[in-house]
Amino acid sequence: MSQIQILPYAPEFNSHFKRINQAWVEELFSLEPFDILQFESPEETIIQPGGTIIFAKLGEEIVGTVALYKSGEDTFEMIKMGVDPKAQGHGIGMLLGKAIINKAAEMGGKKLVLYSNSKLKAALHIYEKLGFQSVIPESGKYCRCDVKMELAL
Repeated sequence: MSQIQILPYAPEFNSHFKRINQAWVEELFSLEPFDILQFESPEETIIQPGGTIIFAKLGEEIVGTVALYKSGEDTFEMIKMGVDPKAQGHGIGMLLGKAIINKAAEMGGKKLVLYSNSKLKAALHIYEKLGFQSVIPESGKYCRCDVKMELAL
């Protein structure tokens, strides 16, 4: 198997950010207005406000992605983590998780939060292995999310 590379954000990867995440969101849930904005304008909605997006490359193909959204002075939200189904089972989600945690710390983050859904057992398992702890989610943050987790950096 080819080596997995973690790549920093580059505008030419925007189509992969949308393709990978839109697929799992539409399969399990439905797109919310914020999803569409992030997919169509990642630079304006994620990068410019102080966040970033990283990508996983396996061989010559982008197969995974995750983003950081700056939600407070020293707080980031981990958003839009996805791995192409044909590349799942190779530890790519764990590699992306570790890389984005390191990136959040490099960018001055003291806390990393994420919102998920209890249906996403594999993702929740990765988050727990990365050290995230479950907390009570605020009501109405995201329609599809019934799980909130935090990690002190």
